[in-house]
Amino acid sequence: MHNEMTTWGSTGYAVSHEQRQKVLRNTYWLLALSLLPTVLGAWVGVATGITQSLRGGLGLIVFLGGAFGFMFAIEKTKNSAAGVGVLLGFTFFMGLMLSRLIGMVLGLKNGTDLIMTAFAGTAGVFVVMASLATVIKRDLSGMGKWLMVGALVLMVGSVINVFVGSSAGMMAISVAAIGIFSAYMLYDLKQIIDGGETNYISATLALYLDLFNVFQSLLALLGIMGGERD
Repeated sequence: MHNEMTTWGSTGYAVSHEQRQKVLRNTYWLLALSLLPTVLGAWVGVATGITQSLRGGLGLIVFLGGAFGFMFAIEKTKNSAAGVGVLLGFTFFMGLMLSRLIGMVLGLKNGTDLIMTAFAGTAGVFVVMASLATVIKRDLSGMGKWLMVGALVLMVGSVINVFVGSSAGMMAISVAAIGIFSAYMLYDLKQIIDGGETNYISATLALYLDLFNVFQSLLALLGIMGGERD
């Protein structure tokens, strides 16, 4: 017992080991479930071409408005069963927003291979970060503010690049995003393991956004660098 106290006591969170494990288990289940509406949203978007008109500033407004609207709703409903439904609705919306990039990549000769590579790469990053989160005993909560600054700088750069439309800029942003959101993945997983995040809906939302950003950035990078045109 004393050993467990020394292992977990340094984090300063008064949450039992069983409770932490339960949050982690529920988060993994909901995260796996959230990928289904994402795939469905992406498929609907590609099949109908519904997001093709969302270019430049308009696309940005719809994306940011929808994403922040859903995140606000998830925050409001995270302590009730409705929170799961809102979260799954959000992941469908994110799949829909991803469909333009997927459609562009599918237009390449090796598009399907690139999507599978991006998916495998994202899964690989997740496995590595989940493993690291279980072996690192240090409290990583201090990383949060630095990651937030990095994410904000990235967001500003992305918004500027929407209007500039530079491929080199897109590549630089994608590489930075993969680094920042991989680190965020480690941070978010560690928060659950250490008992800093006790709501599995909030935890799932955080990890989903990390995975989404890593996948999207990897896919954009592979499309720019490895895309074969007919």
